[in-house]
Amino acid sequence: MDPAMDPGWEPGEPGEPSWARPGAALGGRGLLALAAASGAAVWATWAVLLMPGFRRVPLRLQVLEAYKQGLRPALGYELNPWLLCLANYRAWRAGYHGKVSFLKKDLWKVNLSDCHNVIVFLAPSVKPPLATKLLAELPDDARVVAGRYPFPSWSPSSTLGQGLDQVWAYDIKEVRREVQGRAQESQV
Repeated sequence: MDPAMDPGWEPGEPGEPSWARPGAALGGRGLLALAAASGAAVWATWAVLLMPGFRRVPLRLQVLEAYKQGLRPALGYELNPWLLCLANYRAWRAGYHGKVSFLKKDLWKVNLSDCHNVIVFLAPSVKPPLATKLLAELPDDARVVAGRYPFPSWSPSSTLGQGLDQVWAYDIKEVRREVQGRAQESQV
């Protein structure tokens, strides 16, 4: 019988497995298991937290491109510190340091009432609550551009591109009119 399987066995007794002794070498199998576990942890971190920010974002949706097209101020909000660093690095590399800003702020806590051009690159599940926030805070002359996924209950003023590069533009004044019209119809 393996001593480690004996219910009365204590660590440090003869027959103790090498991995259980403090300061003992892991051995080939232990190192392989540690490497596999570390690799899985790194991959999971990459897949869940970082990879979405490294996916190709259509040029029309980048804050840097918005600045080049004359939209000022060009400001981005990001909570993920890795993506925030990446965005600031890209702005610096493009020569826009100090002209384009990325802030570590929660979009849900930021007041958007001074924004006139909003570029959104978020998952579909976030669009309905974001639509409510945008309608409540944006001025009538604001324009919202959504990439990859449209706002499900809004009719776009225009669209551009196809597939993953498709974008939808919404004029808030028109969207408000449409939403109010639907609300009045449902009351009748």
